[in-house]
Amino acid sequence: MTRGLDALRHAVARLLVPAPGLAPAGPLLSEAVSEDVDHDAPLGGTGSGGGFDDAEMATSSEETEAERTRLIALVELARGGDAEAFGQLYDHYQPSVYRFLYYRTRSATLAEDLTSETFFRALRNMTSFRWQGKDFGAWLMTIARNLATDHFKAGRTRLESTTEDMGAHDDTTEGPESLVLASLTNEMLLEALTQLPDEQRDCLVMRFLQGMSIAETAAVLGRSDGAVKQLQLRGVRNLAKLMPEGIRD
Repeated sequence: MTRGLDALRHAVARLLVPAPGLAPAGPLLSEAVSEDVDHDAPLGGTGSGGGFDDAEMATSSEETEAERTRLIALVELARGGDAEAFGQLYDHYQPSVYRFLYYRTRSATLAEDLTSETFFRALRNMTSFRWQGKDFGAWLMTIARNLATDHFKAGRTRLESTTEDMGAHDDTTEGPESLVLASLTNEMLLEALTQLPDEQRDCLVMRFLQGMSIAETAAVLGRSDGAVKQLQLRGVRNLAKLMPEGIRD
């Protein structure tokens, strides 16, 4: 969590530092500007082909082959009605789903409720899950994102502020952006995130705070990889614009 917030702080700080030349971009920001892309190209491989056998399209973003194999097997068992297998999937994915919803809503209580609803809906719809080259975690994240969007769209609540400590961060930095970083707090960033358009906010949360890849984020948002890079770039730029005048000077 703290590492993701620090990465986002650095990305924003580099846009706020007045310098005669371009400051070197961090890896996440560099990915966003590495190529000119189409903004609205559909995400490849997500269209339904009807009557397909999706077993060969099973995939997982886990780091080790053993973990990828285990999770794919659990999904297959859960699709067949194995409650214990679904319970193990819950144990594995619940923390990341909760973190996404917490950053999305800024309310621990609401995030807990929406996390529970996410897994309830996933359980109810396991038989309709199709791989289509999409990681099971991305499918869960799509459900979570849709639930959060529907919740706020229905006007049942507003984004809530939190007084909870978001974790300490290290302000000891080197380079021209050090003074900006010293005054750019995590709480300030999280508050500014709530003011971004939904897609930009969700993109930054997934990329920086969740550590999801471009491809995984694209799968959740239903966008192309290139469109996600552009969303990320625009989101960081808009965050910089939302910073107080004293920091932007």
